[in-house]
Amino acid sequence: MRIRTFGRTGWQVSEIGYGMWGMGGWSGSDDRESAASLQLAADQGVNFFDTAWAYGEGHSEGLLGELLRRNPGKKLYVATKIPPKNSRWPARAEYPLEDVFPPDHIREHTEKSLENLGVSTIDLMQFHVWHDRWADDERLQREIVRLKEEGMVRAWGVSINRWEPANAIAALRTGLIDAVQVIYNILDQNPEDELFPICGALNIAVIARVPFDEGSLTGTLTKDSRWPAGDWRNRYFSPENLQPTLERVAALKDIVPEGMTLPALALRFILQHPAVSTVIPGMRLSRHVIGNTAVSDGRPLSPDLMAKLRRHRWVRHPAPWSD
Repeated sequence: MRIRTFGRTGWQVSEIGYGMWGMGGWSGSDDRESAASLQLAADQGVNFFDTAWAYGEGHSEGLLGELLRRNPGKKLYVATKIPPKNSRWPARAEYPLEDVFPPDHIREHTEKSLENLGVSTIDLMQFHVWHDRWADDERLQREIVRLKEEGMVRAWGVSINRWEPANAIAALRTGLIDAVQVIYNILDQNPEDELFPICGALNIAVIARVPFDEGSLTGTLTKDSRWPAGDWRNRYFSPENLQPTLERVAALKDIVPEGMTLPALALRFILQHPAVSTVIPGMRLSRHVIGNTAVSDGRPLSPDLMAKLRRHRWVRHPAPWSD
C-alpha cells in the first residue's frame, strides 16, 4: 500500500482509504462481512477509515471501534462526522448556524462519537454538511478550537455538498479546517477548477469520496436496477439520472485498457491527481478490498488515456433526487 501525506497534519495515510457509509444500514450489509472486510483492509495496509454518526446512528462508528480494539498495535486513522442538527441534507444558504451546527450540538456529537468509537481522541472530525455562510461565525470557530485544545479532536474537516466543490473555500481560508471531503471521479471532475488549487496553496488534505459515482462506475448497473424499499439509491438513480448515467458509463467502457477493470480505472484516475490525499471507496465485501487495494501500485495512466478520460467530464448541479 502506497502512502501519502495528509496535508498539513503530516499524517502518513494509505492512498486507498475505507468509506464506511454502506455499513451503516444499506440494504444487503451484514456486520460479519463488514468486520471481515475491515480487518482484511487493515491487513492490506489501509490505515484511513471514514465513518459518520449518521451511518446507522452510530452503528458504523461502532464497527470501526471494534476494528481498533482488534488491532491495538496498528495506527489506524479515524475520521467521522457530526450530523446537522436539523437532519437536512444537503446544507442550504437559508439554514442559520443554530439550526445546523450550534456549539452545544458540535460538542454533544463529538462526545457521542468518542463513545461509539471507544477512543479518547478523534483524528479527524468533519462537518457532515456545509455551507460557507457559516465560515466566519465565531461561535462555531470557538467551539472547534476548544475541542482541539481539550484533546478531543486532532484535526477538523468539511464534507462538501454534492456538486458544490467551491462551497468550502471560505472555510479553508479561516485556517481552522485541515481537510475537505469532496466528490471526485471520472464523471465529476469539477473540484479541479477551484477547490484543488486552494487546497494545494493552503496544504489542505483532500479526501476523494464517491469514486464509483454511487456504483455506476463499477459497470454493474442496468436500466432495470432497483433496490429494496427505503434504499436511497432508488431515489438517486431515478429515471432522469439513471439513463444518462448508463449512456456515459457505456462510453467509458469502450476505453478501458485491456486487463483493467472499470473500477480500477476509476480509482487510478483519482489517484493520478497530486491534490488527492486518499480515496475512500466503500468496501463491504472482501473481494472489494482485494480489488481496490491492488490499484495502489504506483503505475500511472498514460497521458493519452488521461486525455480521453478528461472528455468524460460531466458538469452537474444539485437536484431534488441528488441529496
